[in-house]
Amino acid sequence: MTKPKRLGILGGTFDPIHIGHLATAEAVRMEYGLDTILFIPSANPPHKQDVDVTDACHRYAMTVLATETNPYFAVSKIEMERKGLSYTLYTLQELLALYGEDTELYFITGADALAELHTWHNIHGVLELTHFIAASRPGIDKTDEIIESFGELGKAKIHRLTIPELEISATDIRQRVAEGRSIRYIVPDAVMQYIEENKLYQPKK
Repeated sequence: MTKPKRLGILGGTFDPIHIGHLATAEAVRMEYGLDTILFIPSANPPHKQDVDVTDACHRYAMTVLATETNPYFAVSKIEMERKGLSYTLYTLQELLALYGEDTELYFITGADALAELHTWHNIHGVLELTHFIAASRPGIDKTDEIIESFGELGKAKIHRLTIPELEISATDIRQRVAEGRSIRYIVPDAVMQYIEENKLYQPKK
């Protein structure tokens, strides 16, 4: 990957990655003229310490398969290779060290996750390093209230982008697989095949 001037970042557990993630990333890339969207599977997410998460190697492999047909998408192991909790602040600092302090960072998140920003580790430090793109669905949400709660920093660094409504969740996908229902057209075909071959999300015996 050549050095990007404007780098989008889409982090998450990706358990599994689905077309909602991909559609959101592409919409943000086009809207903000980003050179690259970097998908970063979270290795040890601090907000999911009490949740059973699939091994990072599987989640990384599925993310690679899902993004390989888009030349503007790339996948990073940066959080998988770092010990400890996967704090966003440290990831951003590493990315700036890797690509240069002049690189503009755009962190993509959903409007729902935006509501938890105040609980993030050193969130003001995070906002100083990156723009937040809140991908919101059509309708009413609290994005504007959240932006205002962070004052001038929020107004400068948190932005709203309304995207087509895609009612897809990784939780629903895992449940569909466990129940033997189809996930075709919800995840890329390559991801569906990987899930089948590796027998992921099977009912617990």
